[in-house]
Amino acid sequence: MRFDVVTLFPEMFPALTQWGITGRACEQGLASVNLWNPRDYCSDPRKTVDDRAYGGGPGMVMMAKPLEDTISAVKAAHQAQNVATGPICLLAPQGEVFSQKIATDILNYGNLTFICGRYEAVDQRFIDRNVDLQLSMGDFVVSGGELPAMTMMDAVIRLIPGALGDGESAVQDSFINGLLDYPHYTRPEIYENLSVPDVLLGGHHAKIADWRRQKSLELTLRLRPDLIKSARANGLLSKEDEQFLRTL
Repeated sequence: MRFDVVTLFPEMFPALTQWGITGRACEQGLASVNLWNPRDYCSDPRKTVDDRAYGGGPGMVMMAKPLEDTISAVKAAHQAQNVATGPICLLAPQGEVFSQKIATDILNYGNLTFICGRYEAVDQRFIDRNVDLQLSMGDFVVSGGELPAMTMMDAVIRLIPGALGDGESAVQDSFINGLLDYPHYTRPEIYENLSVPDVLLGGHHAKIADWRRQKSLELTLRLRPDLIKSARANGLLSKEDEQFLRTL
């Protein structure tokens, strides 16, 4: 999986590319993160990438040309390396909220270019001419697109076969099956007078699987009832699931 990231702050990304699961995936060649700074494609001595907004208002606006010239360089690199250019994604508050399904879709693209917005906004003409989709992390605002980009790449890289030590880990993550994950326990067996549930100690795999499924349903209904409705609409709940939910 190849990511291209257009950012004014490439120094932030070693947190993703050099550490933990994502760092190992990059080291093993399962994923690559290529960083592109629009200041490198500015023709003026000051490397200007932003200017005041027409019509007034607070904050500065990222200019279209430095971003568009950067995208041209990204596409030229793809062509030279025989890489199929995937969608161009702007990270912005108005974007669709990122989800596990979108992470899976991105993995299937094989390549994605993130545009990390900064300042007040990005010139709409750049968006109209170049951007294929817009994503956000939710209904809140952060200082730029770098942290959302790293979060989204982390979610995608986890799905790459071989990226996780245990191939089942990603399969059992929250949201993979439309529900929240079940509770987890580790040693010691008793901590501050709280015990691990007996079913997890018995070694009966079918009973453990049933307990985990029920706990997943219970947690999802309590914390994210909207996911239960979505799972039901998408045919992800069995008759046994529905029977259990009626007992809650």
